[in-house]
Amino acid sequence: SDDGKLSFDEFKAYFADGVLSGEELHELFRTIDTHNTDNLDAEELCDYFSKHLGEYENVLSVLEDLNITILKAMDKTKKDYQEASNLEQFVTRFLLKETLNQLQSLQSSLECAVETTEEQTWHERKDPTKPEVLSVQWPGKCLARRFQRNNSLSSNNPHSSTGWTEEDSQWVMQINRLQKLIDRLEKKDLKLEPLEEEVLEENARSHIMIVQHQMAVIEEKVEEFRLALKQYMESASARGGCLHVSIQKLPSNFHFIVYEFWENSNAWNSHLQMNYSKAFQRSKVDFLETPELITTMLVPGKY
Repeated sequence: SDDGKLSFDEFKAYFADGVLSGEELHELFRTIDTHNTDNLDAEELCDYFSKHLGEYENVLSVLEDLNITILKAMDKTKKDYQEASNLEQFVTRFLLKETLNQLQSLQSSLECAVETTEEQTWHERKDPTKPEVLSVQWPGKCLARRFQRNNSLSSNNPHSSTGWTEEDSQWVMQINRLQKLIDRLEKKDLKLEPLEEEVLEENARSHIMIVQHQMAVIEEKVEEFRLALKQYMESASARGGCLHVSIQKLPSNFHFIVYEFWENSNAWNSHLQMNYSKAFQRSKVDFLETPELITTMLVPGKY
């Protein structure tokens, strides 16, 4: 939340690696939290990981120097490339590609090391507890997902079959379906289907009406606004032709976004003439800091 410290939920979202269980993550959190504040600050994180760097202290130091050196080279390339001769430009392109190849080779070695250590961890665990699933992707996100899919999310995996309930199996099936979709989206050779034109009926009933309301509420009027909005939603949802109504509140202020889905524009226009809708429109004059922003969109009703 950009407040300079990590709650346990934030810690878990970033540091969960698909291997440690929730209990183990919580124990690690308490170990790092030497100030006993139930939050981790930068000093505590640095103190903990500094004690465990070992050989990686030199590695990270070199990477920092490498990062600075590459940025300097990129800056010089940006300034000089356009004015360089064709031969000089060729040499620059070659050096850039060669640098990239070297870095990718190093990355491949590191990915293999990560995959091997995680695989060994799974094999060493006789009765592993169900791990936390990553909610924040690390740089090696493809590798992490591939490892999790092959080792912890596969229904044929002997390490995951014991102790799993039917609900767990359904959960795994849904994640595997999502994984296949992600894999398809990440393919560089993705080909789009040929464009197909569809002739739609030219009438109000052939499209669904989507309406978005953006409202900035006066802080002192928030509770009154909530009550009026609740009554409005209940009335709108109960009306024929309303497909769905939902509310989102932005966490940083008193802005509300309301989404309404109507069967067609006629249903929406009829809704606007109802007493509950007119009453809500009148009440908003007293509740809002700025005029309400309404956006409407028609989408095809057939898919």
